[in-house]
Amino acid sequence: MTPFERLIAWQHCHQLAILTYRVTTSFPKTELYGITSQMRRAASSAAATIAEGSAKRGRREFRRFLDMAVGSLSELAYFGLLARDLGLLRDEDWKEFEKLSNEAGKTTMGLCKAIGRTNGDYERSP
Repeated sequence: MTPFERLIAWQHCHQLAILTYRVTTSFPKTELYGITSQMRRAASSAAATIAEGSAKRGRREFRRFLDMAVGSLSELAYFGLLARDLGLLRDEDWKEFEKLSNEAGKTTMGLCKAIGRTNGDYERSP
């Protein structure tokens, strides 16, 4: 097991990426280079960015990568809402997507905050 695989935030993001690939297979072919591609890239980017950041030498650098992962998760959340509102996501897929998206966001933000506290970095206000 590689070090990043032990991170709960990465585990949630990885599961979200798998779910995203699964639910987008039913999207129309006309969306292959649109919303399908955007969702898949954002989902895989979140997990990949955490993995990459965990290999960096300093906490500040890792935190920067976690911030980018949070951005990818926000992008994915928007496209999930858009897909739902366009009728591309079935209700049960939306519920699973929303639940896992929230878990991934919370654990990634929690890790980001924990790393910020341990090295004296500032905390951004909401």
